[in-house]
Amino acid sequence: MIFPLPGIWACSGELVNRRDHITYRRHRRKVGPMKIGIIGAGNIGGNLTRRLTALGHDVSVANSRGPQTLTALAEETGATPVTAAEAARGAQIVVITVPVKAVPALPSGFLDGAAEGVVVIDTNNYYPQQRDGRIAAIEDGLAESRWTEEQIGHPVIKAFNGTYAQDILSNGLPKGSPSRQALPVAGDDSAAKHVVRDLIDELGFDTVDAGGLDESWRQQPGTPVYGHQGGAEAVAKALAEASPERTAEWRA
Repeated sequence: MIFPLPGIWACSGELVNRRDHITYRRHRRKVGPMKIGIIGAGNIGGNLTRRLTALGHDVSVANSRGPQTLTALAEETGATPVTAAEAARGAQIVVITVPVKAVPALPSGFLDGAAEGVVVIDTNNYYPQQRDGRIAAIEDGLAESRWTEEQIGHPVIKAFNGTYAQDILSNGLPKGSPSRQALPVAGDDSAAKHVVRDLIDELGFDTVDAGGLDESWRQQPGTPVYGHQGGAEAVAKALAEASPERTAEWRA
């Protein structure tokens, strides 16, 4: 295996030292279904709803138009349609998968009713020309998910942002499969990151620890790993080859 960067470790669930092991054990979820809130029911949010309910998790899903517009998805999956203000209630994991420009409009205090130690996953990408308009802090070099973290006032783990939505449905494979696809995961909280990596493993994918949130630019749009469908070694190599300079296509 090639690990060109400090902190990049391929495959799910690795423990690098005793201290991390203690943290991991303390925060690791109990065996069995989790309560998961998904805010955003587009391609990524909808397919995560489909897969996570199929795995037996208790999923609440929200969008910007209200639960009455999620009837078909609820009937298909068994997920509970809710408002964005209710999606995190009791949740152990919350997935934010709305356009970046919509993050500041999330309901105030939407995480207040979440379970203690809730893990928040940010799947978002900044598309200034295509959708989001100019966000000065991101243009000035702030990592996209760090900006999201500042808007919601809670740490986030960046994952699923460079994944094709269809991959979530069709590309999952059993652990140990030689052609298993890997997803990069970035964040500052090692325990929260382990929870997310375990969830991704359950979905049928390996993971690569992409470092802290300030390093998450390595998996933003325009980088070698964005849209990558390779295994852990190839994903780690792509992360290492990323440049922090945004190309013209991904600047306002």
